[in-house]
Amino acid sequence: MLTLNKSDIQANLPYPELIEGLRSAFKKNPKIPARQHLKVPVAHSTPATLLLMPAWDHSYVGVKIASVFPENGARGLPAIDAIYVLKSGETGETLAILDGAEITRIRTAATSALASSYLSRPDSKTLLMVGAGALAVPLIRAHSHIRTFTRVQIWNRSERGIDQVRSELENEMEVQHVSDLNEATAGADVISCATLSSTPLVLREHVRQGTHVDLVGAYLPTMRESNAELISTSSIFVDTRAGACVEGGDLVQAALETSFKMEDVKAELSELCQGIHSGRESNSEVSVFKSVGASIEDLVAASIVFNRFSK
Repeated sequence: MLTLNKSDIQANLPYPELIEGLRSAFKKNPKIPARQHLKVPVAHSTPATLLLMPAWDHSYVGVKIASVFPENGARGLPAIDAIYVLKSGETGETLAILDGAEITRIRTAATSALASSYLSRPDSKTLLMVGAGALAVPLIRAHSHIRTFTRVQIWNRSERGIDQVRSELENEMEVQHVSDLNEATAGADVISCATLSSTPLVLREHVRQGTHVDLVGAYLPTMRESNAELISTSSIFVDTRAGACVEGGDLVQAALETSFKMEDVKAELSELCQGIHSGRESNSEVSVFKSVGASIEDLVAASIVFNRFSK
């Protein structure tokens, strides 16, 4: 049995291979089990969440065990911690235990990039990253594999994390720190959000026509990264309807506040990958991709790492 750490995963999970692996998996319209979402009380702090995410295909069976402790940032710790257990699909033998947090970071970013390949304008030049947490660097890298950006910007509520993001990417691209989120929103072609916000950050009145908005945070119904007007006036796409339409706070709250209905979602990722829906239909369309994560994404990522590492 292999034990694969963060460095092992980073060295063996290239974005192009993962993005295409995800595209292939979603083309098959996988039957994805619902993840178990369990509340865990934490003394003198915000409750934590325990996530159990199983998946399987003809070759492998896997499950991710993840915990989300929202207050960990103040403790100098990552909010998400996880392990991934990969088993043989033929015998059930445990093949590998992987760093689940790193699998999550990279596959989440690759899923957003896959969606962008259908939803963002091919001539997109400016990427705005909202949030400087653990997902910021992977999202910037993944989106940059889909579109050729001439300007990459990052905004965060505080300066914490900004220098780390810029340092990690300094040999790949220049990342500009912006302080006015509304102004940056108005100038962006692709906006990617990965925060734990419970109040809107990306406002429809500042999003220009033709923009693609990638909403990665707000994994609970009580959280949101956009205002309801963005959801009710844009073309909405999701990773899975079963997940995003129940857990995605941006959608849930927009449905309570506006005329938006879950039936208004244009397509989920499998329908885009199968060609059932073509994705972006005009250069002026504002598209929104809301993801909350799907267990098939973890399985694809873990199997790629295992196959490359075990050669």
